[in-house]
Amino acid sequence: MRGAALYVAMPYMTAPNGRPFLGPLGGRSVTTPSPALAALSGAPLGRTHRKVLLVISAMFLFDLADLNTFAFAAPAIRATQRFSVQDVALVTALSFAGMAVGAVTGGRAADLLGRRLGMSAAVAVFSAASLLNAVVATPGAMATARALTGFGLGAMTAVAISYLSEVTPATHRGRFQAVALGVGLVGIPLVAFTARAITVSHPASWRWLFVAGALGFLLLPLVLRLPESPRWLLSRGRTTEAGAAVRRFVPDFRGDGQEQPAEALPAAAPKARFRDLFAPGQRRNSVVMMVVWVFALTGFYGFQSWVPTLLADRGQDFAQSMTMSAITTIGAVPGAFLAAPFIDRFSRKHLSVALGLIVAAVGIAYGLSTSTVAVMVFGVLVAALSQSYIAVLYSSTPEYFPTALRTAGSGLGNGAGRAANIVAPLVIAAVYTTPQLGYVGVFVFVAGAWLITALTVAFFGIDTRDRPLEDLHGRAAHGDPVRHDAPRPAATR
Repeated sequence: MRGAALYVAMPYMTAPNGRPFLGPLGGRSVTTPSPALAALSGAPLGRTHRKVLLVISAMFLFDLADLNTFAFAAPAIRATQRFSVQDVALVTALSFAGMAVGAVTGGRAADLLGRRLGMSAAVAVFSAASLLNAVVATPGAMATARALTGFGLGAMTAVAISYLSEVTPATHRGRFQAVALGVGLVGIPLVAFTARAITVSHPASWRWLFVAGALGFLLLPLVLRLPESPRWLLSRGRTTEAGAAVRRFVPDFRGDGQEQPAEALPAAAPKARFRDLFAPGQRRNSVVMMVVWVFALTGFYGFQSWVPTLLADRGQDFAQSMTMSAITTIGAVPGAFLAAPFIDRFSRKHLSVALGLIVAAVGIAYGLSTSTVAVMVFGVLVAALSQSYIAVLYSSTPEYFPTALRTAGSGLGNGAGRAANIVAPLVIAAVYTTPQLGYVGVFVFVAGAWLITALTVAFFGIDTRDRPLEDLHGRAAHGDPVRHDAPRPAATR
């Protein structure tokens, strides 16, 4: 077994008010040796790691396809159901409301009930709700169905990125997140070109796009067979199950009898509360993640969700606007994969800042472009680079939070971003319909969101690359001296 022994921070630290709190910036953690998590962090990649990556990637494929279905179905729905631009904004806004609630509640539930159960429930909810989308016709009913779909999608993202971070070797966490996202992003052009193929000549066939989303039910048996997160099991005091879960990732791990008995583990301590995300020491990280998710998703969906409708209303005929939108989405897939070679090699903080600034600049260029070729070129670049940014965000978000509140924290950031997008579509609609602003004004607004994201990370973000999760919330994170000759997780292939 490769990998260095590490010390696992007990998730509870004493705050000035006597309550335990979690976080990397204050207090002083109590540490206990954990050969099991040392093995997990430094393990060579094996069959179970690849199986996890395959299943999570398939979940993201359905997630991102379903998430974007309404955007590409909207022109056909407007043509057949007489939806106005305001109706499209309402449906989009309530979809994000569902995602916000799902991310926060689903994330918190997964901290209490387990990562595997949280992912399974999320997949079941968004698959069932997608089928419901296919049988509604009015703006109110569509908005309700999309809100339910969003609930499942928001919960799935919060739990899946946390689970993948917890079970992947430290030197591969970013790469696995980038690959899973890249595979998932195939769902966007898949939906775009399917919508282009079936709705241009038969607009009423938009319902089949939502029927396809219900195929997510096929993933449930695969998700239920994944091993539970050993980190979550240890945080609940379930040491025997944690050891068995570690052996599924590291078959030659046998332990050395040093694991703490269940009564000595955090399960015997007061349960972590949701408000501990804002306790001294954790508050800064929680707020940073909320701000970053708010403006990153405002910038991302401000572009992704509105391009088909804006192009159609700007004078492009229906078929051409759908074709241009579909071509633009092609850039998303290589965008996430583009991050894979760099995400574990360079500072995640520096990558976030650089990508945010570049996306803002390219977004302005898109809005100022008038020729079809320029629109498609800059559109592909925005799609690609924004997905590179999202890959870095997916990687770093779970790393900002300790195990006992990891999915709750990931859900909080994710949920804040989705909640902001309840209002953002309405703001974009107002910007677009204002004569002095219009089409170009929308993309200036989007670029401004990306700029705020980059500046927030630059001034307040932390770097989490290539460090065991426990180290981020243990001695090193609290200002304790760390030996420079201390071993790091071994690189694996």
